[in-house]
Parts: sequence; C-alpha cells; structure tokens
Amino acid sequence: MIVAGADGCRTGWVVCRRGTDGSLDIRVVGTLAEACEGLSILAVDMPIGLVETPRPGRACEREARALLPGKTSSVFPTPCRPALVCSTHGEANALSKTLGVGLTRQTFHLFPKMREVDALMRDTGTLRSIVHEAHPELAFARMNGGTPVLSKKRRPEGFAERLELLARHGFPWGPRSLPGAARDDVLDAMAVCRTALLIAQGTATRLGPEQERDRYGLPMNIWF
Repeated sequence: MIVAGADGCRTGWVVCRRGTDGSLDIRVVGTLAEACEGLSILAVDMPIGLVETPRPGRACEREARALLPGKTSSVFPTPCRPALVCSTHGEANALSKTLGVGLTRQTFHLFPKMREVDALMRDTGTLRSIVHEAHPELAFARMNGGTPVLSKKRRPEGFAERLELLARHGFPWGPRSLPGAARDDVLDAMAVCRTALLIAQGTATRLGPEQERDRYGLPMNIWF
C-alpha cells in the first residue's frame, strides 16, 4: 500500500510518498492529478467540499480550531463556492461579504489550488475514496501528544521541532534543497503523509459529520 501527502507550493505540489517498506520519496509535481497516480490514499492540505455561504462555515474547521488553541489562525476559513469563481480579491471579498463575511487576501491567493482540487474531485469520482483533506498542524499536534506546536515552522526552532517529531514517528528527512518548494512545504507534505498512513490503517480521526457533503457530493471533513 502506497500512501502520500501533498502540500501546495509555488510551482505545483510537494508530494511525500511512503512505500510499503517505509521508504519516503519527496518530489515536486505540477498537478495534483500527478500526485494521485498509483496511490491507495492521498492526504492533501487543501479544502475539499465547499459551502454555499461563508457562515456558519464548515463544521470540520470549527472543530479543528477548537483542537489548536494558540494556533487557530493556521486553519484558514474556506471560501464559499460562489466566491471561488471570482478573478480578483476585491470581487471575491465583496461577493463573500454580501453572503455573510469577507475573505482575506491570504485565502484568495489559495484560489488556484482550491479550484484545481475542486475540479479534480468533481470530475474524477474514483478519487473520492483516495483523496482526503488533512491539516498539517493537526498532524503535528497528534504527533506531539495532542498539544499544538506553537513555534513557527519558518523559524529555525519551529522547523527543528517539527523535523524531530516527524523523525520520531517514522518520517525522517535530511533537509535538502527541493527546487520549486520551500522547506516548510516539505514539512507539511510529510506531516499529512503520516495522516494518509493513519487513514489507510484505520486509526485516523475525522472532523466534521461523516455524511456532511457539499452540493456536488464532496465530503467536508478534515482528517488527522
């Protein structure tokens, strides 16, 4: 059984694949469809399943924030589906406000990746049993005995703390340059790869109601 974790990066997606022998293969691919090839489970750090209005939002996000005291800002509010088609932040923010609440530029900058995931999941029904939404900070908190890792992953101490947690749980990595991706992107891909492994083993935790779906039948759950 081959599992993987994927995190968006500036040139596509960082993918950490774990083989049946525990070996890791970390690389950058251009599309999420490429990342899915040959996998049993893929955990991706990107929303799957979108609400029609921004409030009250997705239950899985509210549950995730409750589990990450001091780190709630890492759970970005997922935009509503009508806003996702907007081409500028001003347009998306204005539309979202009319439906309940505006959205940040940080969230808007994730729109291309969100659209890619949404289109892939809607168009390829077979992937719905393979691709699962995950969140790296929930994954790190689980590795840390349920306590959120409050250090910032882009700072040396935060990077080192997460690297040690990954190694302790069977995901060692000797940091190296990976063209097209930042070191923290790799950390996140590795963290959600562990989530994919837990899903495959039947020991992962699901946030949000099991049957909660969006208008296209896509699940609105976060796994860790």
